[in-house]
Amino acid sequence: MLVGPDTDDLAELYAAPGDRPWLRVNMVSTVDGAATGDSGRSGSINNAADKRVFDHLRATADVIVVGAGTARTEGYGPADRPIVVVSRRDEVPEGLRGAPPGSVLVEPLGDAAGFRRRLVDRGWTRILCEGGPSLLHDLLRGGVVDELCTTTVPRLVGGPGPRIVAGPALDVPLRLHTLLEVDGTLLARWLV
Repeated sequence: MLVGPDTDDLAELYAAPGDRPWLRVNMVSTVDGAATGDSGRSGSINNAADKRVFDHLRATADVIVVGAGTARTEGYGPADRPIVVVSRRDEVPEGLRGAPPGSVLVEPLGDAAGFRRRLVDRGWTRILCEGGPSLLHDLLRGGVVDELCTTTVPRLVGGPGPRIVAGPALDVPLRLHTLLEVDGTLLARWLV
């Protein structure tokens, strides 16, 4: 489906199935595949269309999952949803240290299926992962991702920057669910 910039029914376009837990990952990249701009942050390549979907996905999630490195690099702060920081060092990134008690948890990924189960056992059935590339790789390898939302911004940045998936080679077939176009930005929902 191709939709113009006047589309505001994101609730319908990004609805997750209501009958089971759902792990959705949201990532942004440039046309040449870069996951970050020259600042080393994905925030330097996103735009208004991406921000609109980003905000909607956060508003409809029970919990936000993010890798510790991404939380540090992107300058994460407290959100209106609980944040689970995936960390091998059991360390809360600086921007999240002053968060209200219980709003930020630090967990190792370990077994991806077990990690997902722990989140669901807390009552978080609408899980939104915001990366980074290594965490996305591990979740895909573990077979626990239901959906990948991608934004492709109409920019070329070149250089050796990371892609949205980082790690050993893997092959994960995807099925296109939705494709939106807003001023050259492509917003896609891929089912895994």
